[in-house]
Amino acid sequence: MADQKISRRKFTKTTATGVLAGLALNSCKNLNEKKPMDQASLLIVDTHQHLWDRTKFDLPWLGDKTDGIAKSHVTADFIKETEGLNVTRAIYMEVDVREDQQEMEAEHVIALSKDPAHPTVAAVVSGRPSKASFKDFANKYKDEPLIKGFRRVLQGPDTPKGHCLSETFVSNVRHLGEIGKSFDICMRPSELDDAVKLADLCKETRLILDHCGNGDPKAFMSEERRGKARPWHDADHWRAGIDELAARDNVICKISGIVARAPKDNWSAEDLAPLIDHCLDTFGPDRVIYGGDWPVCKLTASYRDWVVALKEVISHRSLKDQQKLLSENAVKFYGIA
Repeated sequence: MADQKISRRKFTKTTATGVLAGLALNSCKNLNEKKPMDQASLLIVDTHQHLWDRTKFDLPWLGDKTDGIAKSHVTADFIKETEGLNVTRAIYMEVDVREDQQEMEAEHVIALSKDPAHPTVAAVVSGRPSKASFKDFANKYKDEPLIKGFRRVLQGPDTPKGHCLSETFVSNVRHLGEIGKSFDICMRPSELDDAVKLADLCKETRLILDHCGNGDPKAFMSEERRGKARPWHDADHWRAGIDELAARDNVICKISGIVARAPKDNWSAEDLAPLIDHCLDTFGPDRVIYGGDWPVCKLTASYRDWVVALKEVISHRSLKDQQKLLSENAVKFYGIA
């Protein structure tokens, strides 16, 4: 990835227009004061950018495939995919590398984020809070400002319900709050009650709920629309879980990922709206952030398709609230320039 020499400044200029490009490294607040916004001019900070170079890292969950999303996806691919969408900066999200490569992943994305040849400016890296060794691992990056937090995906066969509520796991997530790092929650939507309990046990740690709590658009679609595909969760149960999490001040919600679960070639912005609107309405405009979830989104949609659909869903909201979702809140939460 480091050999893709496209400067961050050039990237900003090619994805924003006119005065917006020149202001990309300033706060969105200043932008609002200097120039009236329209939806097309809104800047985007992507807080969920996956990159994987399979010549450097082993991702066991991808198996032996080399096509589709399984092939390498590097910075040059991301820049091409986001062209013309005003994506000015991105935060790398861990990709579940082999456990013995986690430190190598962290060091790799630190170097990536320091390099102005990339739009990536910070990272959330992989870790195993269920292990006693996690605290020492996290402490290696206690004073590294480019590592913003950690994630352990909680929806695999080795992470059954209750996995995140063990004494060791809770203690380690609490420790993240003590050292100023966040923890991303990515779990089965049927188990959001575990996330509520974790939030209550770790009140001083910022928890970031990925992918609208892994909401499934099919849960809100008619059988005729969704076809034979079955939804991952019950709609009312998901709503209740989101409501409970939104009531916890230490939880913020990432509007991301949901398009990947929509029926391929048979979805619209209207199908995503129940999930997006419920999250935005319950968490409010100040506790939501945007994530592209590229290249996973490619299972159903291009990056552009996802952005266009999201903008359609949020178009009835104030431009100020749209800008908070798309970039302002991310700048504030992650402390990025």
